Order: sequence, then C-alpha cells, then structure tokens
Amino acid sequence: MENLFKIYQVDEKEVEKIHSSLNEAHQHDFEELIIGVKGKIEHFIDFKTHQYEAPFVCFVTRGKIHRVSPELLDGECFYWVLRFKSEFIPETTFNLYSNYHENANLQFKEGRCFDRLIIICNLIADEMRQEKPSLSIVRELLSSLFIMIEDERQKQEPNSLQLYKNQDTTFKNFLSILEENFRRPEGVAYYAEKLFMSARNLNTITQNILQQSVSEIIETRKLIEAKNLLLSTDKTVAEIGFELGYTDKAYFTSVFKKKAGQTPSEFREEMRRLIS
Repeated sequence: MENLFKIYQVDEKEVEKIHSSLNEAHQHDFEELIIGVKGKIEHFIDFKTHQYEAPFVCFVTRGKIHRVSPELLDGECFYWVLRFKSEFIPETTFNLYSNYHENANLQFKEGRCFDRLIIICNLIADEMRQEKPSLSIVRELLSSLFIMIEDERQKQEPNSLQLYKNQDTTFKNFLSILEENFRRPEGVAYYAEKLFMSARNLNTITQNILQQSVSEIIETRKLIEAKNLLLSTDKTVAEIGFELGYTDKAYFTSVFKKKAGQTPSEFREEMRRLIS
C-alpha cells in the first residue's frame, strides 16, 4: 500500500469477485478496519475462524495473518473498508493492544451507536473524493471511529481494559522497544535498562495495564510471530525458533506448546488444514 489512507466499499459485485478468486490467508503492511453494514462475514484471524452477521466491526493490525470471506445475507452485502499506514494515526495504541488480545471482531447492535459509524464513514469517503482531500480531517474522523468502537466494546465488556489507558508513556515506549527487539534473546532487564528504570517497576506497570509480567508479554509477542512464520513460510521449526532468539529447538518447542497447547508442527498442520 503506497498511500497513507484509503477507503472503499465491498458490495454484492465485489463479493462475487472475491469468491471467484483465490482467497488465501495473508498479511499486510497496513492497518485495516472493516465495518459491516449489510451481509455476513467469515473471518479467519488470530488463528481461528469467526462468523458474524452485520452490523459488525473487524480490525486487522499490521502483520496479522487473516482471510476475509464476505457473504450475502438476504441477497445483500455492504462493507466499508478503511486501510491506513500505522504512522497515519501514531497516537493510537490500538495496534499493539490488539496484538495481545484476541478481540479483532466486535458484534454491534443496530441503532444510534452503529449508525454514527456509518455517518463518519460517509464523511471520510466524501472528503477523500475531493480534488485535494484534507488528510488532517480524515485523521480526526478516523480517530473518532476508534473512540466510538472502543466505547461500544467497553459497554459490552465492562471489565476489559480501556484503550486509552494504554496511552501511558512508559508502557507505550516499552511496546515500541519490544517491537524492534522481540526477535533477540533479551529479558526483562534489557527493556528496563532501555527505559531507565528497574525491572520491578516495569513489571508493575505491565501488570497494572495488561495484568501480565514483562516476560509474559515478550513471550506472547514471540508466539504471535512464531505462528505467523509457521503459517506463512516453509521455514523449519528450528529456523523459526532461532530467528526469535531460541538457540535450542527443544526449548522453543516446549515454550510454544506451553502457551499454545500444541507443538509448532501440530499448529502448522492444523492451520493448513483449516485454511486449505
């Protein structure tokens, strides 16, 4: 994707086009927000298949492997699809938040809340149709979409974390450093030192925000990447483990099985059967 931002529609004709093409699981270098107004969706993401009827919202973070299969409902289908580079709205931490929580899809109820999302999408589309669209206006409208979506999530899951609690500067910096270094065999002390703080204080922050230790978050990030590599490449288990900082294949397999409930090879075989 070359542009910072793009918005388009998926309708009945596009559904037919997608169904007649080779629709494989894939990953991309941009963020994608899907707002389902009519129809159904079968969404393979977070290594599971989910099915929803409109209205719904799906958010696909950069690098996540997924596959969208749009479906007609009562002969109709209509989605808004918004694609944007991470740097387009760098102030949001929704991307990294979603990497650690399997909550890419959200079922909405018909009514005022969802209707407001549609209104904003129409405003964004109208702005992008201008000869010289204002990306600053689009950016503000897109941020408003995320605020409304997260507000609805909080109503449905009142005990879940608030998105903007993740705006804590230290936590954001930790996630940024982690994204650059998770492939290295570094532990808590490395990240604490980078943040000029003690390992104990960093653990306190991550426990408060994600209810996980620093080590758990590091392992979770490695696991996500391991699953992506197992699904998207033909690299051996040993090669993938080495790429993620595990010098011993047996230890990598043990860590993977402990967190995923199956060995890397079992996971690869199951996923390939699921999406074949």
